[in-house]
Amino acid sequence: MSTFLGLGGDRSAEPTHYKALADGLVVTSTHAEAWFTLGSSNTDLMSETARDAELDEAVSALSRTLAGSEVHLRVLWSPLAADDYMEEAGQLFTAGDWARWAQLRVDRLDQIALPTRHLLMGVRISERSGPAATAGRRSAAESLGIGAAGVSTKELARLDAVMRRLGRLLEATPWRAQPAAVEMLAWMIAREQHRTTPVPAAHRGLIAGAQLAALTRGRVLPFPDHLRVTDAHGDTAAWVSILTMSGFPEEMESPGSGEWLRALSEITYVPDIDDSDLDADVDPASLILPVSPEASVRFKVLPKRDAMKKVDDARRLAKEQRRSAAAQSAEDPGRATMETEGVMAGLLRDMGRQDVTLVEDHPRLIVTSTNSLQDLRARVDAVRAYYGGVGIEVGVGEEEQRELWLECQAGDRLRVPDMGHTRDITALAGSWWWGGAKVGDDEGPITGYLTGTTPGTFRNDVTAGSERGDATTTAYMGRSGRGKTTAMMLSMLDAAFRGAFVLALDFKGDLGGVVAAGRHYGLNSHLIETGPRFAGVADLFTLLDKEGSERAQIEVPAQLGIAMPPHLRARGAETPVQHATNQVIAEGAPATWKVIERLRHSDDPLARETGEALYELSQTGIGAPFMGRPAAGAPPLQPEPGIWVVQIPGLSLPGASDDREDWNVLQRMSVALMHSMLAYGVTTAGRKDLRSLRKVVAVPEVHVLTATKEGSSFLEYIARVGRALSTALLLDTQDPQSLSQLVGVVEQLTTVVGFQLTNATQQDALAELLNLPVGQHTRTLIQSIGMAPDGEIRHGHSIIRDRRFQSATVQWDIPTTELLELLDTTPRADPTDLADTETIHQEATV
Repeated sequence: MSTFLGLGGDRSAEPTHYKALADGLVVTSTHAEAWFTLGSSNTDLMSETARDAELDEAVSALSRTLAGSEVHLRVLWSPLAADDYMEEAGQLFTAGDWARWAQLRVDRLDQIALPTRHLLMGVRISERSGPAATAGRRSAAESLGIGAAGVSTKELARLDAVMRRLGRLLEATPWRAQPAAVEMLAWMIAREQHRTTPVPAAHRGLIAGAQLAALTRGRVLPFPDHLRVTDAHGDTAAWVSILTMSGFPEEMESPGSGEWLRALSEITYVPDIDDSDLDADVDPASLILPVSPEASVRFKVLPKRDAMKKVDDARRLAKEQRRSAAAQSAEDPGRATMETEGVMAGLLRDMGRQDVTLVEDHPRLIVTSTNSLQDLRARVDAVRAYYGGVGIEVGVGEEEQRELWLECQAGDRLRVPDMGHTRDITALAGSWWWGGAKVGDDEGPITGYLTGTTPGTFRNDVTAGSERGDATTTAYMGRSGRGKTTAMMLSMLDAAFRGAFVLALDFKGDLGGVVAAGRHYGLNSHLIETGPRFAGVADLFTLLDKEGSERAQIEVPAQLGIAMPPHLRARGAETPVQHATNQVIAEGAPATWKVIERLRHSDDPLARETGEALYELSQTGIGAPFMGRPAAGAPPLQPEPGIWVVQIPGLSLPGASDDREDWNVLQRMSVALMHSMLAYGVTTAGRKDLRSLRKVVAVPEVHVLTATKEGSSFLEYIARVGRALSTALLLDTQDPQSLSQLVGVVEQLTTVVGFQLTNATQQDALAELLNLPVGQHTRTLIQSIGMAPDGEIRHGHSIIRDRRFQSATVQWDIPTTELLELLDTTPRADPTDLADTETIHQEATV
């Protein structure tokens, strides 16, 4: 009678009494549970085939590994602890004013307030004693003034063995389960009290006794439609409402409305704010806030034999109802009865042929507000409206908030069994509680945030490939003005703060901002340009001095042979050039301009003519850097930590199929200057004394290089040997199709960043590099990635494929407006506008 009236049974059971917490274990007075943290799977951009395969794996794990077990699934949210990033920065960064750089990101993370999702699963593994015996023992102990018995070391060892055996099975599932750390379990229990006291530290991996009692020290007051959690002073710290999911559609689609647990992060609401509290220029989008409801799902997978019996009983009942109705005068069994019989017969057949069984689940949603009761009800309305839109009935558990809240606690029991569902196991697995968005490195600099179905930060360390023994090439691809160069500059700055030598070959001339930003934050940063003021900066004798004169003895004549007019080369001018080079080396302190001077004053007419021709070319803006006479205090290129940007705009490189005899003067000079930079990049990367130094070679507008045979060979060499030489290669291009033709580069890509493209051919090439299926759906995705909802450009929004070949959408984030102005790459941008011109040039010539 009490159960019928809803007064007895599990509803009236006493709250859980915790006895011990250990890694992966929650031990109560009645039973023990194994708890695991679950990994997230990147499903947002996963292909249909991959999704189906992963869903099948999840169904198999539920029906085999967890069959017959009582399971408790929790989906929790916590605010991102931005201050933790400052502690990480002390281990990541070593150069410049890194603390100020890291503080920018900490302040930005506090501003955007991204929640962090935690997935935990508890499985009951042992019964300790019945509730009646436990209650009697506790009452006797309390009457004598002594505490209840604890947990013995032997029992903990036995439970730990059972937990780890189950963990090995769950580790092989798509959830990649790992035993939950005792600190995580303590946080999960203590957070329900909304107290500010720190979680106690485990003693020898165990929390028990007074430490454990402190976790549940709080007061929760139940009301008909919510609960109020009070703090230590008796004031309300939070308002909580437990919602039940009482009705589901007969069929649900996945991907789509069937992912009812994965969709928790998508629910938003607009809080009720008085107009007087809003700024006049407030952004309407900033008023849309996440609800972040949490989930508690207790379920039990029925063994196949029990499930088949239950289905067959339902089929038999429907069959008898049909026959009974047919024998009556109406002779109409009813459409619902006939459908039920057919569905049960089909399900029974599938269960016999496939890995399908039934599950009894009891889903609950927990909505919390720390602002007010009115705010809580606004959040509840948003949750109900969201799920109502997909046909799921969600309601407040009125008059049962206490029982439902206790039921959601780890280590408790099912208290409201009549608010559950029995369905095939695919319906539960199809909720994709472990699905969402995930991409990037596990540690390293934070450069943006995920924009998929689950929030989170994006970490990218372009210099970490060598340490992992992995490839070291990162490609930024997309149309102009979408943010690819700015994203590359953010990566360059993070690498420089990590103590790397960063060399950028700036063919376009818009990377000056990264030098201004580097100086602003205390980095060793240099901007080197073409022109007489930077004469001799790319002299191969200087750049290759650590390699010895033997290398320069070959490279310098080859470079001058490229620059000299074709008619002189046809007359054999290369011989006197080599002779002059040998003499200059023999004299000591060699330089290319000295070779030219020796040619000009030679007794050989051909040598003098060659010297005069090269001298005149050395006075040009492109010739001066590699064969001009240095002015006083000319800036050297030195392989030391910092940022070195070599701006060489206006190059006109010939195509790979162009005949050398047909090159014009500008093409010859461009190839000769590029010869210096490529030789320097190769030798610096390969120097034995620099093997331990992190090195980054950044090439924006890389299609300038891929159009030449020498440039393509340079890129493939750096990409192939980058791991061994601790050299990362960063490529920025608008032409992914031509890049995809460089097999040596494509094979070494560790990260691919794709921005908006509008050409179908280029979109397909980018899709292959992003590990996405080629087709119209992906083309539409790539075209829309750079568009805001109102149709305007969304700068910095991209699709990223990481080293694990996972792809997700990411927004590259610049922490402050000041840094955004420093890194501006628009034609009107000039880094010298942001600092004193004379100061910049003086620093560049130190």
